[in-house]
Amino acid sequence: MSTLPLTVIGGYLGAGKTTLINRLLTADHGLRLAVLVNDFGQINIDAALLTSAREDTIELANGCICCTMSGDLFYAIGDILDRPVRPDHLIVEASGIADPAKIAAVAVAEPELRYAGILTVADGLNLPGLLDDPAIAAQVQGQLGCADLIAVSKTATDDETMARALRGAGASHWISAEDDAAITAFLFENAAPKLPAQTGAPHPSYVQWSDPAPIPMSRADLTQRLAARPPGILRLKGIIPAKEGAAWELHIVGQQSSVTARAPEGGIGVTALGLSGAISPQLIADWWRAEI
Repeated sequence: MSTLPLTVIGGYLGAGKTTLINRLLTADHGLRLAVLVNDFGQINIDAALLTSAREDTIELANGCICCTMSGDLFYAIGDILDRPVRPDHLIVEASGIADPAKIAAVAVAEPELRYAGILTVADGLNLPGLLDDPAIAAQVQGQLGCADLIAVSKTATDDETMARALRGAGASHWISAEDDAAITAFLFENAAPKLPAQTGAPHPSYVQWSDPAPIPMSRADLTQRLAARPPGILRLKGIIPAKEGAAWELHIVGQQSSVTARAPEGGIGVTALGLSGAISPQLIADWWRAEI
């Protein structure tokens, strides 16, 4: 039996990994994909945000897979390999705080897998600030350094500030995260690259908070709440019920926030992450539950 190709899609918090995978899941490539989604919280919001009609999506919630290889990852891969009909390609969406190279190492440990590369999504809008942050820079550089391909989101690939930041991190080539043809060719057509060495980049300490049953809110109340958020939240994402009906999808990435209407399929919940010492789970909880 032929080996199953494994691609890891990594990138720091809010870079746009799920958006890129959603386009892969709906693209006309004719391949059956299996997606393992490793989110940072107790609620796997990224799995709920994936659009998957034909493909399999397996959730690995609250499994950082960044410092050690999670047993859940091996069990999930074993389940895929034991199926009577295997997918054509396995994609692992890494948590934003994970080391993609450590996840990719499972391709060496499991002889029925074949390493097919690491694609790191770089948040072009926030990357310069991330690389200037002494608490985060080494981790972001590690995610970029192990990539076989860097895909830039949220800004043009020739944006000079972003390009200068990438070159400073050691990158020499990158593409747009919206270049579907180049991304599809990298994933499904290129020869297998060489597995990168694990960088051992310092891992800052993070704190996480989740609300699995958020109350319904109006758009106005939710927008007001997000605007009053405490400093220190690096990433927040969720699906919450709307007073107007259906649901809201909300995101915070650094200083940016968004609220969009969506169908409630996939479950509800909200989760947030910040650096230890900059914010606490209690502070996040107090803000989220405060009266508007």
